[in-house]
Amino acid sequence: MSGPAIQVERLVFAYPDGRQALYGVDFTVERGERVALLGPNGAGKTTLVLHLNGILGSVAGGTGSGRVQIGGTGVHREHLTVIRRKVGLVFQDPDDQLFMPTVRDDVAFGPANLGLRGAELDERVHEALVQVGMQDYADLAPHHLSFGQRRRVAVATVLAMRPEVLVLDEPSSNLDPAARRELADILAGLDVTLLMITHDLPYALQLCERSLLMNNGRIVADGKTRDLLGDADLMAANRLELPYGFDPLSVSGPER
Repeated sequence: MSGPAIQVERLVFAYPDGRQALYGVDFTVERGERVALLGPNGAGKTTLVLHLNGILGSVAGGTGSGRVQIGGTGVHREHLTVIRRKVGLVFQDPDDQLFMPTVRDDVAFGPANLGLRGAELDERVHEALVQVGMQDYADLAPHHLSFGQRRRVAVATVLAMRPEVLVLDEPSSNLDPAARRELADILAGLDVTLLMITHDLPYALQLCERSLLMNNGRIVADGKTRDLLGDADLMAANRLELPYGFDPLSVSGPER
């Protein structure tokens, strides 16, 4: 891997209906960083991350300009196979990613499409399930699992591709407190660059030393998560609110 894990330069994008979503976004994420992407609804966060593996952008419709690179490789049509191995997206609803008869089949789907077979494929699936603590559920149908377990399997389907960058959309949403904590422990232990969209501000502080704050299609702040969350004026100006009684300055952040 050469260059930063993620490099976005002057990224502008409008949807085919003319709605402008990004207005010159610039940021860099270094290899091994864990970064939260914060902002109110409609800020452009999902539009931005869908550019990271070519789901959106010049290769998939819409109009725009700028440059996106993953590990030094540009996100262009001719590089999409490589880019989509480098960047793994975990969507907010795990049922968007789980569609096979068993957990094992779901986790094997991506590597099998890369040509893995036999013992090598079995090892890759087992490795990914162990990373999320779901190895004992490999032969179950995903719809028999709890929501939190399905989300962990969705993460495993991406980890089985051994991505360099893991992008998660609202990973803690709809989880009970125990499942939320379990997923945080899993994510904190992964040796991968992580970019996480979240409205769960304590989760951002727990997992990500750095945060990017988006609003109206722009990055409006970039800094230590603790500093951003502790800036009351910045939070109010961008329609972000901490849970009642939560003081980010009194809580220890992630250890790196």
